Parts: sequence; C-alpha cells; structure tokens
Amino acid sequence: MSFANQVVWITGASSGIGEALAMEFSRYGARVVLSARRADELERVRQRLVWPENHLVVPLDMAQPEAFGTAVEAVRNHFGRLDILVNNAGISQRSRAMDTDIAVDRRVMEINFFGVIGLTKAVLPWFREQRGGRVVVISSLVGELPTPLRSAYCASKHALHGWFESLRAEEYEHGLKILMVLPGFVHTQVSVNAVTADGSAHGKMDDYQKQGLAADVCAERIIHAVQRDRAQVIIAGREGLGIWLKRWFPALYRAIIRRVKVT
Repeated sequence: MSFANQVVWITGASSGIGEALAMEFSRYGARVVLSARRADELERVRQRLVWPENHLVVPLDMAQPEAFGTAVEAVRNHFGRLDILVNNAGISQRSRAMDTDIAVDRRVMEINFFGVIGLTKAVLPWFREQRGGRVVVISSLVGELPTPLRSAYCASKHALHGWFESLRAEEYEHGLKILMVLPGFVHTQVSVNAVTADGSAHGKMDDYQKQGLAADVCAERIIHAVQRDRAQVIIAGREGLGIWLKRWFPALYRAIIRRVKVT
C-alpha cells in the first residue's frame, strides 16, 4: 500500500511514537496533520518531515472535546479529505489504585478514552461521506493485560478495545477499517510523563521503558500492519508473551503479575 497523497492525522504527534509515525508516513509520501497541545513542538516535528510544506499543524488538547469540531474543519478546509486517523495521544499512570485520587482516574479516562472516541466520532460523518477511512488506535499490551500501578490506564485501554470492536462491526458496511495496536515497552517519555496518585508527574524513566523498542522501529511495524490491512497487531518483546500466558494459563499469569517488577 502506498500512502502517496493520502492525508494522515496523528494525535500525540509532538514526541515518541506519534513523532516517529509522522516521520515514517511522510517518507511514504503522505500529507500529515500533526496534533498535540504544544504548537512549538509540533512545528519542530513538521520541519523534520519530508517536504515540510506538505504538512499541517493543528494544536489540540484531547481533554477539550469542544475543540474537536473546529479541528476537523481546519483539516477539511486545508486538505479536503482524510484517509487515516491515528489516535495516539494518551497519558499513563504509576500509582496504586487505593492511593489514587478519583480526579486522576477521571483525567486518565478523559484523555485516553473519551478524548479518543470523541475525536473519532467527529470524523466518522466525514468517513461515511467518503465511503471509507481508517482509524489506527494506539492502545497498549495493558489493553489485554491488567498490570499493577496502572489501574486507570489499564481501564482506559480496555475500554478502547470494547468501543472500537463495536464500532468495527457497526461501520463495516460503510468502509471503515480499524487497526488496534498493542505496543509493549517502547523507549519514549511515557513513564516520565505518567501521572501519580495526586496527579503529579512520575518524573523518571522506568527501567523496562529504557530498555524498550525504539520508537522508529515501533512506527515501522505499525506502518507495515496498516499496509497489510491488519485488524490488530502486537508490537512487543518478550513481554508480549503475557498475552498468551493470560489467555491459556490465567491463574499462572495472575500469580506472576503480582510479583513481577512493573516499572
């Protein structure tokens, strides 16, 4: 599959997997819409892309759904079409459930779940009008593997799987395609920026995160999954074996996850 002249909208595009995806899609000839909260960082990323003038910066806060309609119109007015929406923006967590303020749980769900489905709902009429489109959802292994210190984060990713699998069935006849991406440990700032019990930043790189897959390698594998028209892809090292362990030996998985180092 060539992405030449396709329009790809990436949220969370100012760093990490989102930035790497922007680089990769631009190499394949796509015109990229870059969204995140920090306009200056988005502009930095745009200047790194192949043919920077072909791409568009649309600052967007996933916790402010009232801005989604305006953002969609900005993309539509500029490009006139949208081929792929990559829901990559999100926030992680590092705190015990009992200690975590409910406001933090709500914030994680607002960004990771309600923000993602809100933006998707905002582009769905456009995709229907075009009689097709694709949504790439950057979930996580914890979308299927509940893990300590990430209760709200796990819940938000589980919720994405339920919502998008329902959407996949509902919109199949209208040409909508959905790819669920389950990355394991990827070397990004996600653990540094993760929220703790009181909402403050975790502020440090987890050991497993530091040893994780490079973001550009993860992006390449996501691109290949899109090209192959996959419905779901797991991108992980040995931590990905947890999927099969939980599926076939759930009691053993629960015993192991209670003891394993998860940061």
